[in-house]
Amino acid sequence: MQHPSTDTKAPLRFQRPTAEATAAVVDALCRRFGDRAVVAHAVREHHSHGEGLQDAGLPDVVVFPESNEEVASIVRLCNEAAVAVIAYGTGTSLEGHLKAIYGGVCIDLTRMNRILEIQTDDLDCRVQAGVTREQLNLEIRHTGLFFPIDPGANASLGGMSATRASGTNAVRYGTMRENVLGLTVVTPDGRIIKTGTRARKSSAGYDLTRLYVGSEGTLGIITEIQLRLYGIPERISAAVTQFDDLHAAVRAVISAMQLGVPMARIELLDETQMDASIKYSKLEGVDAKPTLFMEFHGTDAYVSEQIALMKTITSEHGGSDYRFADRPEDRTRLWKARHDAYWAGMNYLPGKQAFSTDTCVPISRLADCVREAKAEVARSGLVCMIVGHVGDGNFHVLITFDPNDAGERARAETAADRIAHIAIAMGGTCTGEHGIGVHKLEALKSEHGEAVDVMRSIKRALDPNNIMNPGKTIPMT
Repeated sequence: MQHPSTDTKAPLRFQRPTAEATAAVVDALCRRFGDRAVVAHAVREHHSHGEGLQDAGLPDVVVFPESNEEVASIVRLCNEAAVAVIAYGTGTSLEGHLKAIYGGVCIDLTRMNRILEIQTDDLDCRVQAGVTREQLNLEIRHTGLFFPIDPGANASLGGMSATRASGTNAVRYGTMRENVLGLTVVTPDGRIIKTGTRARKSSAGYDLTRLYVGSEGTLGIITEIQLRLYGIPERISAAVTQFDDLHAAVRAVISAMQLGVPMARIELLDETQMDASIKYSKLEGVDAKPTLFMEFHGTDAYVSEQIALMKTITSEHGGSDYRFADRPEDRTRLWKARHDAYWAGMNYLPGKQAFSTDTCVPISRLADCVREAKAEVARSGLVCMIVGHVGDGNFHVLITFDPNDAGERARAETAADRIAHIAIAMGGTCTGEHGIGVHKLEALKSEHGEAVDVMRSIKRALDPNNIMNPGKTIPMT
C-alpha cells in the first residue's frame, strides 16, 4: 500500500498494480457478484468514456452493485490491492471523467435506482445514486412537486451530485450545490458515512456534503442523495425572441439580470447553433439568428408581469416579437430542441466531430467573454456554436474538428484552453458545470494557484492510496 506524503506540495501518485494483483481483484469480484461482474470487452468499452471526446480508457471489470454494502465491499477490496475505482452513472459526462486511465474497477450504479423516501410536507426526498432526474420527476409529479435541476441529459442524480451539475433552471433554482441536503458516501477505505441532515441549515462541523458535491468521484462514491424539491408553479410560460446581433442578445440578458427579473430559464443560442437546431430538431417559425429561449414560473399575474418587463428589455435591444409555448406539449418540444443542441451540433457538419467546453463569468463580463471566445475559435479556422445558461453567466462553446486531422484537433483543444483562460482573466471560472475531469487540469491550476496544493492535501488525507478516479479533477503535480 502507498502512504500519503506530509509535504503539502508533494505530487499525487498512482502506481498501477501488477497484472497479477489486478487479476486477483477481478477474479474475487467475479466469484462474489457472478454475472453482475462483467469482463466482456463490449461492456468495458461502453464504460470507458462519456459523451465528450471518445478517448477510451478501459476498466478491467465492470461491477453492478445493488446496495451501499456491496459498493463498500468492492471499494475495500480495491483499496487493499491499490486498484483504481471509477464510479459510473449514465455516462453523460463531457470532460473525460469516466476514462479508466489506470484500468481498475468500474462501479456502475444504475441498479441502485430506488426512490427511498419522499417527504411532501418538507419538500425533500432521498434517492439512490442511480435514479435519473426524469425518473424522479415522473415518480413525484402526482404530489405537485418537482426537482428542477436540468442539465439536459437524463443524467443520474449521483453523477449530477458528483459533478456539481446545473443546467437550464439554475438561474432561478440554483445548482446541485444548493439542492443537495445530504449524502451517503462510501469512503476510499470502504466505510459508509452520511453527511448533512434534512434540516435546511446547519452549523455542525465541517460541511462534508459540499466537499463531496463536485468531487467527481475522487474522494468517495456517492450512493444516496437527500434532495430539495419544489412546488410546481401555477403557470409556466415559455417564449422565444430573436436578434440580428449576438451581442445585443447578450446585453439584453445582462440588463434582465441586473434588473432582477426572476427568470426560471434564459438560454442563448447563437446563429450557427440555431441553424444546426433548426435542421436537427425541425424547428419551425424561427430563423438562424441569435435567439433567447425563456421560461417564466409563478402565478398567472406574476408571470404576466415578468413577460411584460422582459418584452420591454428585449425590444430595447432589438429583439423580435415573442413566440410563446404555453401548452405542456409545446414547451416540451421547445426545450427538447434546446436540450438536443449538443447532438444538433455534433451532426451539423458531416464527417466532423465536436466537443463542448464551458465557462462562467460575472454577468457584467458575459458579452466580452462571448465575443472573445468567438474570436478565439475564428482564429483557429474552425466552426463553433455557442449555447448557454446565460442568466448566470455560463455558456458553452461547441468546437468542431476533423477527427482524422491531428492538427485540427490540436487547434480545437488549444482554442478551448484559451477560452478557459479568457474567462479566468475576467474573474470567472474554467468550468461552470461540466467539471474538470482530465481536460481542464491545467486550467484549474491557473484558476486556483496555491489553493490546488490544499486540494491535493485533502485528496491525500481522504484517499491515501489515490484509488478513487486517479488522474482526474486534481492535478497530480
